[in-house]
Amino acid sequence: MHVINALSSNFYEVECADKPASMWDVFPGWNAHDRFGIVIYEPLAALGATHLIQLACMCFYDIKPMRRSERKVYPEMFAIHVGGWWGGHGNFDFWPPRREIQVSDDHREILGAINDFGITRLALPERPARDLVHRRKEEDCALDRLATSIFYSPTGRVAQPDFTIRSNNPRSERDVQRNINPVQLSEQGFAQLQKSAVPIKESDADFTPRQIELNVNVTAAMREQAERNRTALKVDGLITEGYRFVDPAQSLKCL
Repeated sequence: MHVINALSSNFYEVECADKPASMWDVFPGWNAHDRFGIVIYEPLAALGATHLIQLACMCFYDIKPMRRSERKVYPEMFAIHVGGWWGGHGNFDFWPPRREIQVSDDHREILGAINDFGITRLALPERPARDLVHRRKEEDCALDRLATSIFYSPTGRVAQPDFTIRSNNPRSERDVQRNINPVQLSEQGFAQLQKSAVPIKESDADFTPRQIELNVNVTAAMREQAERNRTALKVDGLITEGYRFVDPAQSLKCL
């Protein structure tokens, strides 16, 4: 499912400091060259940042509407898996395969990937800062470019959030469920996709094998826990996630 057609900016209700806000308050000054990146340390953790990922997608398209109607490109967003593959995110349009990479748990390698991707808007799990020493000039390289850093929680809600994002449309959960419970297409189903008048990523020969590869460390018990996490986020029947801003320089000490 391509977010161009599946999602809309008006699906999301943002609240900052208990006041109505917008996606432009989450990502102030977003421009056509911004790139979103998320760092992932455990299985299915990025599901806790579902609405943040989707909001970044909406910024990507709304800032340059021709991306929806003419070029129809995938959003410039990247997933950095640390220490293993923690679940495929192709359903969220992290595609083609180069958009998801695996690095070691060496903080220098993580920052190197952030710089290689040219990430300007960074999401990372809430973690304590450490006295990290990065490679020379790598922090300066990142800070010259990073406009926003945000803490997310694998459960979907950080302690003492600065802002919340609530979805008012159940369509925002479709890709979540496809991540938790991947559907294996039959040969007939795959053949039908390939006949589609509009090419879609699911018809790419390497899409399903790639998702299987990235899901190698995800167990049935982890999927069940992810389901419980999503259920716990419901407020008045709607999923509400909570996040906290972190100074970009501080965020690089939390890798």
